[in-house]
Formats: sequence, structure tokens, C-alpha cells
Amino acid sequence: MKKILLLTVLPLLLLAQATNLVADTKIIPGNEVEFADADADAEGWLKNFDEALTDAKEENRNVLLYFTGSDWCPPCKMLKKDLFETSEFKTIAAEYTLLYIDIPRNRNLLSAEQMEHNSNLLHKINKKGVFPLLVVLNDKGAQLDQYSGYSIDGKVQAHIDFLNENK
Repeated sequence: MKKILLLTVLPLLLLAQATNLVADTKIIPGNEVEFADADADAEGWLKNFDEALTDAKEENRNVLLYFTGSDWCPPCKMLKKDLFETSEFKTIAAEYTLLYIDIPRNRNLLSAEQMEHNSNLLHKINKKGVFPLLVVLNDKGAQLDQYSGYSIDGKVQAHIDFLNENK
């Protein structure tokens, strides 16, 4: 009986936490991409879904969409350091259109428009609210594959393999 109760209540608690994450976020105007910390280099990452699809069509490549909680998600912060800052990733990234979707808890990081855009994509593509999440889309916006999580152990080969398989 306890197991059934736990299996019933746990998903509801997780859903409530994900809902509060988006609902409690207050935003002020600003157009800078906060890529895991204020000093980070977000060069090459777009922030608008439609712009990313347009670029992907023009360049004939897939979109790599990255969902992160830049200011609250420890695995996201470590993935930035262990994967996104490497020369190997930068080489692979040249074959993608990069789309950065941040769902921060810090109320000062995104404009209201950007937070609304990101929240809409969160509910449309990342329905379970998983962070970090890499999603590969074709140039029409159809999802081809996804890879979630990071164990913070410095081993990113599975992420590299995922990216190489979905170019």
C-alpha cells in the first residue's frame, strides 16, 4: 500500500516543482544570454526558435537545442565546463544550428519576452522538465533524438557520440 501511495504522490510532487520553477520566475528586461554564469561565452548560440529553424534551413543542418537551468542546475553548470567549452564540442557545433533555452530561477537574467519564449518551448518540447537536455531537431522542427542528464563526472563521451550520430 505504501508503494502505491508513493508511486501516486511522487509524480505529482515532481510536476508541482517543475510548475513552480516557471511560475515563480520574475524577469526584468535584458537581452544577454547567460550561459551558466555571467562570464561565460555564448557565442554561436541563438535564443529564438524560429530564427534557429530559418538558419538550419539556410545552412542545411540540424538544430541542437539545449535546455538548461543556468543558475540553479549543477549538472548544467558542469556540462558547460566539461563539454561546451571544449574544442571538440566547438568543432562538432559548427555542423549544427545552436539554440540555447535557459529556464533560470534568478529573476534578473531574462526579459519577459525571452522567458515566455523559453517557457513555451519547455512545455512544448521538454514536457518532463528535464535538465540538462539536448534535443536534435531537423530544419522543419521535428525532433530526431534527445539526450538527457549529466553525471558530473567529467565523462562526456556519450554526449559527443550523441552529437556525432545526429549531425
